[in-house]
Order: sequence, then structure tokens, then C-alpha cells
Amino acid sequence: MIDRPFPELEIGEVKRSRGRTLTETDVVNFCMLTGNWLEIHANAEFAKATSQGERIVQGSLIFSIVNALLPFDSSVVQVFYGVDRLRFLKPSFIGDTVWAHSKITELKPRADGTGIATCELQGLNQRGETVMRCDFSLLVRATRLLATDNTPFS
Repeated sequence: MIDRPFPELEIGEVKRSRGRTLTETDVVNFCMLTGNWLEIHANAEFAKATSQGERIVQGSLIFSIVNALLPFDSSVVQVFYGVDRLRFLKPSFIGDTVWAHSKITELKPRADGTGIATCELQGLNQRGETVMRCDFSLLVRATRLLATDNTPFS
């Protein structure tokens, strides 16, 4: 998503990720990790009787996968700053494939030379539908932090 120091970024830059298919393992592991065992995610028989007719993938899992599909460069990204206006617009199902699409919409310089880069982040499925969208912000360094043998990234 962000792979250059803040002064080199431009509003309007677009990135698209590779695809990733959502699996049964993803859903079950996320249930275990979060304790979110809602039957719409975990019970196939229950889900058959719902308006979707099958289990849906947890929205928070979709967000986690989509934002990680576009790699971050830790030599320039200092911290995750926040997310706003997160919406799940369509359900995602086991077997769907998702892609991430991001566009830099705002750049706010800070006095120390760093800046906040905000991207519109969308998750798209194999049908071209937007399943998720949000405004995703990162604090970005002014210069690339270079690792040495003795100095870890900070």
C-alpha cells in the first residue's frame, strides 16, 4: 500500500493486490482466535435457513485479509494510524476470492517531517463487487529507515 517515504507520495496513486481465496480454514481459525462463533459463520445447517443460504465470512476477517493483501514497507511505515468509515457492502462466502484496491486520498504533513497518508481501501470479489470499503490511515516516515546488522527497525 505504502512503499515510499511521505514526501514521495502523491494523492491519486492506486495499487491493486494479488487475489486471495477465502477458505474454511480461515473461517474456523478466525472463530478460534476471536471467539466469534456466531452460527452464521460456524454452523452450516443454521446458515442454510438464513437469507444468504450459506455461511458468511466474518467482516472483521475480510478487513484483516484485505488490508494485508497490499504489502507495507516497514522501512517507511511507522505505525497504523486508524481506520474510518468501515463498511461491509456485500457478504463474502467460503470459496470467494478477494483483491485489495487502494487509492491515496489525503496526505497530511506533520511538523517532524512524517505525515499521515490516508487511502480509500476497497475489498473486491471475483464478481467485481465491492464487499468492503474504508478510509485507512498510516503514519509514514519522511525518510527510509535502513536496517544494519546491529540496529533493528524502530
